[in-house]
Amino acid sequence: MTANVPVPQPQADRPLADVLRSFVIAQPLWRAGVLAVLVGAVVTEVFALVTRAAGVPMKAASPGEDAAQEIPVFGFAGGVLFWSVVGLVLAFALARWAKRPARTFAVTTVALTALSLITPFIAPHTAVSTQFVLAVSHLVAAAVIIPALTIRLDHTAQRPSA
Repeated sequence: MTANVPVPQPQADRPLADVLRSFVIAQPLWRAGVLAVLVGAVVTEVFALVTRAAGVPMKAASPGEDAAQEIPVFGFAGGVLFWSVVGLVLAFALARWAKRPARTFAVTTVALTALSLITPFIAPHTAVSTQFVLAVSHLVAAAVIIPALTIRLDHTAQRPSA
C-alpha cells in the first residue's frame, strides 16, 4: 500500500518557491518534518563533502579530548538526523499546545541554532577552517529545516481556546 502524496505541479507562471510551499503545507506535520530533516541532512552532507574535497581538514575534538578525530563521511548527515529529533519533538509539542506554534518554533529554533554556533569554536585541537565549516553546517541544516517546519506549523489547525 502506498501513500497518496499530493505533489503540486510547477506552472510557467508559478515560482518554484510557491510550489514547494504548497507541497509542504499539503503534508501532515510528521511527513513535512521527516522530509525537511532528510533534505537538510543531504544538503549538509553535500556541503561537508565539498569542503572536504576543497582540502579542509575534517578532524575535530570534543571538549576534554586530547586529540582531534576524523569526522567520518556521513558524519554531518548523522548529526543533523540526531539533533533534528529535538526539533521534531518541539514542532509536535508546539502544534499541540502553543497558541502560535509557527512563531514560537521559529524563535526557539533560531535561538538554539545561534547557541549551537558556539560549540564548533570551543572544540579543542580543531583547525579554524574546520571550526568554520562545522559552524556553517549548522546554518545550512537550519536554513533547510526551520523554514519548512515553520511554514507547515503556520498552517496547523488551531483548537479553540478554552
